[in-house]
Amino acid sequence: MLKIKGLKIENQTSGHVTDQSRPRITYYVESDRQNTHIVDAKITIGNWSVDATNQIVVEYNGPKLSPYTTYTVDVEVTDNLGEKATESATFETGKFGEPWTAQWITDGEYRYEGKKVSPKTMTFQKKFSSSKKIKHAKIYATALGIYELKLNGAKVGKDYFAPGFTSYKHNMQYQVYDITKDLKTSNKLTAIVGGGWAVGPFTYARRTRVYAKRQAFLCEIRIEYIDGTIEVIGTNPSWEVTLQGNFIETEFYNGEVYDASLKDDEIVFHSASVEKININPNLTATYGAMVQRMEELKPVNHFTTDQGTLIYDFGQNFAGVISIKVNAKQGQKIRFKHAELLMNGELFTKPLRSAKQEIIYIAKDGFQEYSPTMTYMGFRYVSVEGIETSKLELSAYVLYSQMETTGKFECSNPKLNQLQSNIVWSAKSNFVDIPTDCPQRDERMGWTGDIALFSPTATFNFDTSRFLDKWLIDVKSEQNRGGGIPVTVPLVRIPQQYEIVFPMAVDHWGDACILVPWAEYSTRGDLNVLRKMYPAMKKYIKACEFWASLFSFGKHKYIWRFLHHYGDWVAPNVGLMTWMGRGRWTATASLSNTSRILAKIAKLLNEQEDEKYYTKLSIKTADAYRSILMKQDCTVKKEFQTAYVLPLHYQMLNDEDRKKTAGHLARMIRDNNYNIGTGFPGTPYVLFALADNGYLDEAYEMLLNDTCPSWLFMLKAGATTIWERWDALREDGTSNTGDEDGTHGMVSFNHYANGSVGDFLYRRIAGIDALEGGYKSFQIRPQIGGDLTWAKASVLTGYGKIDSQWEIKENIFSIDISVPVSTTCLLYLPNGEKRELSHGKHSITHNLKNA
Repeated sequence: MLKIKGLKIENQTSGHVTDQSRPRITYYVESDRQNTHIVDAKITIGNWSVDATNQIVVEYNGPKLSPYTTYTVDVEVTDNLGEKATESATFETGKFGEPWTAQWITDGEYRYEGKKVSPKTMTFQKKFSSSKKIKHAKIYATALGIYELKLNGAKVGKDYFAPGFTSYKHNMQYQVYDITKDLKTSNKLTAIVGGGWAVGPFTYARRTRVYAKRQAFLCEIRIEYIDGTIEVIGTNPSWEVTLQGNFIETEFYNGEVYDASLKDDEIVFHSASVEKININPNLTATYGAMVQRMEELKPVNHFTTDQGTLIYDFGQNFAGVISIKVNAKQGQKIRFKHAELLMNGELFTKPLRSAKQEIIYIAKDGFQEYSPTMTYMGFRYVSVEGIETSKLELSAYVLYSQMETTGKFECSNPKLNQLQSNIVWSAKSNFVDIPTDCPQRDERMGWTGDIALFSPTATFNFDTSRFLDKWLIDVKSEQNRGGGIPVTVPLVRIPQQYEIVFPMAVDHWGDACILVPWAEYSTRGDLNVLRKMYPAMKKYIKACEFWASLFSFGKHKYIWRFLHHYGDWVAPNVGLMTWMGRGRWTATASLSNTSRILAKIAKLLNEQEDEKYYTKLSIKTADAYRSILMKQDCTVKKEFQTAYVLPLHYQMLNDEDRKKTAGHLARMIRDNNYNIGTGFPGTPYVLFALADNGYLDEAYEMLLNDTCPSWLFMLKAGATTIWERWDALREDGTSNTGDEDGTHGMVSFNHYANGSVGDFLYRRIAGIDALEGGYKSFQIRPQIGGDLTWAKASVLTGYGKIDSQWEIKENIFSIDISVPVSTTCLLYLPNGEKRELSHGKHSITHNLKNA
């Protein structure tokens, strides 16, 4: 039977609200028969229809859509075997550019001084009645700050930290919440607005008032009655505001202080004031992936330390908030502190730097429930003061952006399965509205280098389309006039960091404008993501060329020295100056790689002259690297692993030089007892550089090594997420907090960048690798090694789910594969035999003795 699955509008399921004038529709099909492909498909919206055999992205191009309107999408598909399938979904338009009748409001009496402290939390309220019969009622809301809505005392929607973090001066989201079933005759809407990213302390410099001098709120309650009349209740001075609500403090770094003992009749409100905001962003209905409660965890243990501290262990490091049920007395103060690990039996809070990561709950009398909504923490352990265990029930909500899990990997080695789990949990912990670096200390910023290198792994594990598309809009918006990409997006300037003050390009960090959309295209097959970012990509490469050629002649014009590089960032056993001193190698290799990829993108977009130009630039840059940065025998004067990894993986060498360079890398790794020696730029590719150049055994030895520094040492030390530093914990149990290498307190135990090895697990161990965007064609080519006797993986693509499971038993290699409808798979067996497989399930065996 033929079935239509995964029908989405703007990468969201039915009921999504959008302001896009040409919304994109995607779907895939499943069939229980073999060798199926689509021969005819049609999408219909109203009177508009279009051929939809290209199921990856079908863009609406019909009559202009109207605001506040629900549309139905009908899909009909016929396959080559004559079977038919139909499916429908709906989407709704938002304000669609219609002017807001509401006004921005604030507490006009409040003067927020900033100075690294949290702003007072504003609570707005509006009482209104609705006596007539209601057809639809919806809230359209946003804020400068973060907000939560309550209607008649109940939370509205499931979102946390609305409106989300964007480059507010350019782009800003508003949310739409359906309250039709929740309205009564008399109603009260409450909005709690904390400082969030726009107003409150942000970055490790604890900058405040980045986008506004204080919080502001914008809201319209739009009620459509059965009789056809429409009422809009918009924010204006008739709304009330107070600074004396239950939320005493709300901040991402410090946490939340909530006073439940305060009664409603004790809170004094006064009229709100109209606020004149100093930015003019493009206000658009939610287009990102909002943060929500995605999972719930229970403690695995609780105990009292030698110093008398009560500690709960959740067994997993993650990002989220606690949830409590308590029996307490009026005014009883309960304090919760959070940390990623214990040191000497107590919470290890030094890595938090200035962040408190603390919840203070002031109780009312009797039984009560509470969970923070205006902050989040990165933690595994929670200490509790002020209440007995017998009167407390503690759990936790895992918070991250709403994303569908699309990939799974498992094999016969339990350590690698735990490594995969660590990778996934670090991604969840740092995909909190933007791709952050860490979820716990006074940072949590959108560092571009981390996601640039991790994006291939991310797109295997999750449908990151809305999450990364939203962030890429800000990458494009924040690009400076010279073409450089800030090292953090959205950009919040930190004066002491000159690299984001000067308009320059930074290798591998700025590469995010190319590497992230390329990873998205490779996985999803949506050319639009490349097309939208293409001007920014070209501008960025031009900036890279400028900085490389500055004060240089001949081949030296392609050696990128200036102005700032992070180089081999956090490579083990060396410090800050050494990392940055390797910048000539990492930057020059970066320019060769990004221009090579941009040439591929130009070809896909039919930009022929650009394709020629960037191909030539890549070749010339690769030649300069080989001629100037390597000796005649392909060695590097002061050897480091990344100097060999990058030219190998970035295809910068001819066959002879590649063999020599791979030999040098393998020698270095053997001499280093198979320990990792790469920083951020080299880590994603070191195993590929070995395995793809004749050193598969060395790649497996490195992957399975469990001495420090290595991936599996993290696991041996008890990690449940990926560390920022390879030696965040050392063999002797002490922590490297950066006091000795110039980074001063920089250590995170939940940092996904080094988890980029996940790409190798999928593409080489399981062997699933896209040959065309979206896996229209793909290969399965497992690289068998180490102690593995089986491995299996699945990837949900734009065409459906790919499954692959191989096993070795008594010298017999067997593999089971599922190929989605309308795709083709090239299977490479261990003996080099190649088979082409079409849609369906396939089981193949092969005697390894004959290989």
